[in-house]
Amino acid sequence: MEDKQYESLLQKIKTRQTLNTDVLDEVMHSADIVAVLDEDDITDEDLKWFFSANDKEFLADVLEDADDKLQSRVVHQLDYDDIIKIFSYMPKDEIADILGDLPIGQRKELLNMMKASDSRELRVLLGYRDDTAGGLMTTEYIALYQDLTMYQALAKIREIAPKTEVISTIFVLNRTRQLVGWADLRDILSADPGLTIEDITDSHVITVDPLMDQEEVAQVVRKYDLTALAVVNRRHSLLGVITADDIMDVMVDEQTEDILHMGGVSGQEEIGGPIGVSIKRRLPWLVVNLVTAFIAASAISLFEGVIEQVVALSSIMTIISGMGGNAGSQTLSVAIRGITLGEINLKEDWKLVFKEILLGMLDGALIGLITGIIVSLRYGNAYLGVVTIMAMIGNLIIAGIGGYLIPLILEKIGQDPALSSSIFLTTLTDTFGFFIFLGLAKLFLPLLV
Repeated sequence: MEDKQYESLLQKIKTRQTLNTDVLDEVMHSADIVAVLDEDDITDEDLKWFFSANDKEFLADVLEDADDKLQSRVVHQLDYDDIIKIFSYMPKDEIADILGDLPIGQRKELLNMMKASDSRELRVLLGYRDDTAGGLMTTEYIALYQDLTMYQALAKIREIAPKTEVISTIFVLNRTRQLVGWADLRDILSADPGLTIEDITDSHVITVDPLMDQEEVAQVVRKYDLTALAVVNRRHSLLGVITADDIMDVMVDEQTEDILHMGGVSGQEEIGGPIGVSIKRRLPWLVVNLVTAFIAASAISLFEGVIEQVVALSSIMTIISGMGGNAGSQTLSVAIRGITLGEINLKEDWKLVFKEILLGMLDGALIGLITGIIVSLRYGNAYLGVVTIMAMIGNLIIAGIGGYLIPLILEKIGQDPALSSSIFLTTLTDTFGFFIFLGLAKLFLPLLV
């Protein structure tokens, strides 16, 4: 987006200049328009003025690209009649997401003002949690009966297509409205007009239950490389369809959540959000981290006498623990990715921990050798270098085991694998790193003083 267009639109909104939405739609993408509306100096009155434009289809595209916070601001500024008109151009799943964030009273009023068929579909969608397949699905798709001829099918597609999100994939039903397969629009267009939909139907259709968690849904879409995923009930009746763009949003949300959890933040948090929310979400894990820090410190306290005799140990042991933490984080990242993609689990893949043990030995030996040589030269004691090498190998083995098993264990007990795994891992590598290094130093103490 060019800065000139950005500044021009911002200026027009602030000065209430007449907007030609047809021209604006041609020169700016709706996502770029949303970026302008998200500016700090755009007030609620500015938003109300902008969304009072007559072209409700254009406004629907803009509202659809907005984030939850901006959508909520807009809806709270508009009259119900304007909201209903804008909603008439939006996919049902997007409308359900917006309605789900509104107070119950306002939500009911809007639903009651809609057409009965639209209201009924939205109430079904609102009945599912946001993070489930039912909460993600849209009811705007094309489904045809299997006994239709190609001529009949094309006529039905022309009728339905303008109102649907998914066009390229046609879902096929029997006369009891059960899903029996799918067909590609290209095959329908190129097939002999005398054939029926059943003749070109692919019966191998991938489906999910409406209560399936969104992360598992994303794994299914990725595994089978789908552009549209069918959601069915126990009778195998088609309830809705999950589109690829919805899955992309899920993957971004899950990635954000995992990053926050790995850092010890419970729930999503904005950098400029309320300080009370930040404290609530960060403080509990900081307290946990404090407890684990005391555990690591207790390992040091067991060897205070050794450290007093060989002061160099105090600086070297931080290198040992730090390298253990770094190596563990590498394993942790790979393990969490494998769990997220459904590639590993504790029951079937626990033996892979032996690979991490071997990797820890090899990496520890190489890194330890470099560190040991530097330590020997720095302090003029070869035995101190030997102790460093041995401790480095030991701690990197511990790091590999912990980085692999901690997220798998959390996943096994029903917790998010990324849930502050790094805090538990740091405790493990710090405690064992200090204990192994100082324990070896005590054993070799006569050779170090």
